[in-house]
Amino acid sequence: MKALIEVLLIDDNSADTDLTAEFLKRSDRAIHLQRVSDGIEAMAFLHREGKYSGAIKPQLIMLDLNMPGKNGWEVLIDLKSDSALRAITVVIFTTSRATKDIDRCLQLGANSYVSKPNNLEDYASTVNAIGTYWFDVASMLRLEGL
Repeated sequence: MKALIEVLLIDDNSADTDLTAEFLKRSDRAIHLQRVSDGIEAMAFLHREGKYSGAIKPQLIMLDLNMPGKNGWEVLIDLKSDSALRAITVVIFTTSRATKDIDRCLQLGANSYVSKPNNLEDYASTVNAIGTYWFDVASMLRLEGL
């Protein structure tokens, strides 16, 4: 039996999280997806506060940058400055293709930066590629002790 992979999607666009979840779940991987719609909710989830007291720490976070309230930049800074959270793999998955955004995210500690494609076929292919790389190729999944 395959180990369950914990994934947290942080994005205020429910259409994007629905698509991302759909394409990740189509794989043959055992994935448990959680979703939150803004940075404040994300940090509550990650710190297991309030309604998230039973939340399981994700192994992979897919983070949008442009959200109301606490945006993705702020979440990334908080994640990478917290010793209990900094080891979580963070994939920035956002619409921006700006070099300055890519550089800043990588400098802040994001593990990768992926721009969301504009059409459904490319979106599916991109989400699948993220899954293939992080779940099958990279050695980011420390399944014990997270």
